[in-house]
Amino acid sequence: MTPKRQLKPAFDLKTFLTKANGGKTIAKYSPNDVVFSQGDAADAVFHITKGEVKLSVLSKQGKEAVVAILSHGDFFGEGCLAGQPRRMATAVAMSECTITKVEKAAVIALLHDEPTFSEFFMEHLLSRNIKIEEDLVDQLFNSSEKRLARVLLLLANFGKEGEPQTVIPKISQETLAGIVGTTRSRVSFFMNRFRKLGFIEYNGGLKIHSSLLNIVLHD
Repeated sequence: MTPKRQLKPAFDLKTFLTKANGGKTIAKYSPNDVVFSQGDAADAVFHITKGEVKLSVLSKQGKEAVVAILSHGDFFGEGCLAGQPRRMATAVAMSECTITKVEKAAVIALLHDEPTFSEFFMEHLLSRNIKIEEDLVDQLFNSSEKRLARVLLLLANFGKEGEPQTVIPKISQETLAGIVGTTRSRVSFFMNRFRKLGFIEYNGGLKIHSSLLNIVLHD
């Protein structure tokens, strides 16, 4: 008789974060609140319990580029663990957020002392790296229309575990243009086109339909 396979218990991050003795704080943020600014001391890692956060970089010429939109379950600010002394980006709440801040020393202690947390955190870093590579390929080879469609689908969690969040958080066309790497007028043009084709709709928020995948998959 074949023995039953032991199921791996679900990882409970909340339980592990309680072990960050004296090094953890939980805060609530309103839309447009700054979590940290570019140039601030990098001394902690953050975890999103609720809401969405935008990471952006400001050039010396004053041009802003959005480098990531993060949501529930994501870590950010982990560059401090690799010796990054200052924040390379600004983190801003896009919606009502609940964020856990864990001091650098507490995270390092958890990584050393808790193998399960180390495995979970490594999976997060690898997933983030894969996402960055996909974004680079997208930027190099796809049209701005396809890039916009992909961003909207990612914001709606298409392709991730769980049910898609078809009504996405409020996001300006300027922000979308910064993520896609195009102008606001081009974003406006494509958004109107998507709406006329029935791929998206405005009804108390921006609703994304799975049919938007047609733009991404079409050659």
